[in-house]
Amino acid sequence: MILETKRLCLREMKQADFGSLCQILQDEETMYAYEGAFSDAEVQEWLDRQIARYQKWGFGLWAVILKETEEMIGQCGLTMQPWKDQEVLEIGYLFQRRCWHQGYATEAARACKRYAFEILDADEVCSIIRDTNTASRNVAVRNGMTATDRFTKHYRGVDMPHDRYVAVR
Repeated sequence: MILETKRLCLREMKQADFGSLCQILQDEETMYAYEGAFSDAEVQEWLDRQIARYQKWGFGLWAVILKETEEMIGQCGLTMQPWKDQEVLEIGYLFQRRCWHQGYATEAARACKRYAFEILDADEVCSIIRDTNTASRNVAVRNGMTATDRFTKHYRGVDMPHDRYVAVR
């Protein structure tokens, strides 16, 4: 286990989490900010990328486990992401749609912010959020972040404006 909150445990994902990850990444509504659900191959690439991040940096998106049921309900963690001409430390989060609006994303994101400042000794951390993703924007605000700048990413053939929300230690 990497982190623990009142209701959640965060741990590294492993191959056995593939099915739970599919419940998130293959849901059209959950993945609207990514322009649609992922194929099995794309889910596997996502999982492989997290495992490689753990090995390279010691962090990545972690499995979010609901203590009450011991079920993986989402993923939240820290990644290095390109932003304009630099790499930035980002808190990312994606949860099963049935777990939305219950405070899980905010609870996990706050724990990741503490981890970034207290364990990684980061000076700042951000969340990069598509401009149409109101729920994720709200999580960033509840996590003490402020929108600072905008950049347009090109992904899956679509230009997607993204805002960077930043918290400074």
